[in-house]
Amino acid sequence: MNRSFWIIALINFINSLSFTILIPTIYQYGREFKLSDIETSFLFSIFSIAQFFATPIIGKLSDRFGRKPLLVISLAGTVIGNLLAGTAPNAMVLFFARFLDGITGGNISVAQAVIADVTTPENRAKGFGIFGASLGLGFVVGPVLSLVAQQRSLGTAFLLSSAVAAVGLILTIFFLPETLERKSEANVNVFNLGLQDLIKGFTFPKLGILFAINFCVGTTFTLFTFAFQPYYLNVLHQDNKSLTLLFLTIGIVGVVVQIKGVKLLTKYMSLVKILFIGLFFRSLSFILMPVIPDIHFFLGASIIFSLFNSLVQPMISTLISLNTSPEDQGKMSGLNASYLSAANGIGPVIAGLTIDQKNPITYGHPLYLAGIATFVVLFFAVRNRRKYTPKIV
Repeated sequence: MNRSFWIIALINFINSLSFTILIPTIYQYGREFKLSDIETSFLFSIFSIAQFFATPIIGKLSDRFGRKPLLVISLAGTVIGNLLAGTAPNAMVLFFARFLDGITGGNISVAQAVIADVTTPENRAKGFGIFGASLGLGFVVGPVLSLVAQQRSLGTAFLLSSAVAAVGLILTIFFLPETLERKSEANVNVFNLGLQDLIKGFTFPKLGILFAINFCVGTTFTLFTFAFQPYYLNVLHQDNKSLTLLFLTIGIVGVVVQIKGVKLLTKYMSLVKILFIGLFFRSLSFILMPVIPDIHFFLGASIIFSLFNSLVQPMISTLISLNTSPEDQGKMSGLNASYLSAANGIGPVIAGLTIDQKNPITYGHPLYLAGIATFVVLFFAVRNRRKYTPKIV
């Protein structure tokens, strides 16, 4: 792995840190503005819906103009958006701030394209494993910083997130070299990637199936993430301190798996088989979590989740990259990120509709739904495995 790889991994960690500082905050912050659960679900969704439309364009722009300038724009949007959110005087400004962060939020897709630029096909799984670990490390540190910031106010967490993103912006400007060697044709209309093209993406040979798998995986994950915190607080009757410790534990396990586990497993198994294992135990853990409303049982299911969930996204990202030509890495990363953003926009709304605030036990319903749906995704992935398995694996 060369210098550019480690720089983008560091920037990705900082970007992840900026995002994960907000995870324990958004739900409670929305409630400060007197938003209901369903309204809060839209607060989660507006960010992802904006990303859905923006990331394919950002991906194509990065193929045409380079990775660095688009990463700078994306990080600048995060800095401004979270600054606005942290100082929002009303819910309208808060919603606009989340929209602004989303519409410029192509950070992950551009970073993934950089990883594809600087790794060989043989090392790409390892590269995306480390890339995923840098995300996971953000899940370790971010919630802890969030809890510290919340001692002053929930809005302070957004201001801290903005400051962290500003550090990533500075690193990108001054230390990250341009990694794109061959730019796409100038006559390509980078803004011509609307809904018709997004639907068409599902028909792409090999990639279409992977896009569909990732879309469904993203939907089930956001069903889980929206219900996780209120279930933990309202059904299991735990506090923010223990919630932070749980986030910390999940993050540490995830980082270890992505740094050591991915490297070890790829020596003995194909990427596709690792994906299947990750999906199976992920779905099982979702279903187990709400079966018994007991904190010890829930912690056990959460450990299973953290061990195997960490395998899923690196495998999907690697398979997409290996099935994509070098000049289209940014476009396909952007397209994939857009599908994932759409899923992230749909998941919280579905979860919000299945919850009854007057009956806290219903916070477990999205977890059951996420588990069942993930089993369906696994069945689909196994049945169509020959259509997307690259020769290298």
